[in-house]
Amino acid sequence: MVGILNGIATALALLTFLGIVAWAWSKGRAKANHDASMLPFDLPDEVEDQKQKVGGSNE
Repeated sequence: MVGILNGIATALALLTFLGIVAWAWSKGRAKANHDASMLPFDLPDEVEDQKQKVGGSNE
């Protein structure tokens, strides 16, 4: 009986995992995935921030 329950739990976990993978790679998520992948490049560089602070304080 325990073996059957373990098999059912494993099958449900596998189906859940495959559902999440299918959702993440679906065409409807393409724009959201692209936007999320570009987030690190949208942040300003620390060097540029420091130059602006130094340049702004001299004026």
